[in-house]
Amino acid sequence: MSAKQQARPRPSLRERRRAAATREIVEAAERHITEHGPAALSLRAVARDLGMTVQALYHYFPSRDALVTALITRTYDDLADAVRAAVEAPPAEEPPLPGLVVAGEAYRRWAVAHPERFQLIYGTPLRHYAAPVDGPTTQALQRMSAIFFGLMFGGYTTEQLASARIGPLSDAFLARLDALGELPAPATALMLSAWGQMHGLVVLEVFGHTTFVGDERGEIFRMAMLDLTESLRARIAGEGG
Repeated sequence: MSAKQQARPRPSLRERRRAAATREIVEAAERHITEHGPAALSLRAVARDLGMTVQALYHYFPSRDALVTALITRTYDDLADAVRAAVEAPPAEEPPLPGLVVAGEAYRRWAVAHPERFQLIYGTPLRHYAAPVDGPTTQALQRMSAIFFGLMFGGYTTEQLASARIGPLSDAFLARLDALGELPAPATALMLSAWGQMHGLVVLEVFGHTTFVGDERGEIFRMAMLDLTESLRARIAGEGG
């Protein structure tokens, strides 16, 4: 334990009770979403499930938006935890699966196991809800994105990423990508394309559009993720033609 951790004061009884009550409210809201879908979320219904008044719930969450923000943040964190755990303990297969495939499959498994919570963050936006600018939901999304960024581009130099082979893009769009500042524009373009391919397959499955494939949908996803990994390597300088 570090000196900083040792010096950190223990939360007061009041703070611990508030944290426990807040956690119980969020968990009740998650159950409500699981049973009725994200669009049906209401503070009154959550309060009723907990045997408390709406006025009492406002003591912990002053608005529906505040509760939705907490739910979205926790959902991103749970999804990121599932992906990170899979990457840190990959399946024992020969040959070993690329890290991006392992992460993608963990992403898919979590989404399929928690479709309503997945829809909360990637389905139709909740009416009248606006996430705080650069707030906890953005930070949670960035924590998850960092895992995939590392798997896609870790080990490559800035020069290699800047010279990645991409299709013809307009100067205006490349300038917009450059302005994002995270990665060189070609790498950002590859990331957006890869994200669309991986996420698109998951969304199709979660929303029930690939049931005709049967129980082997995971095989299609793995094939697509392997192809995606090979394509990324081939497009980045020094990884093939």
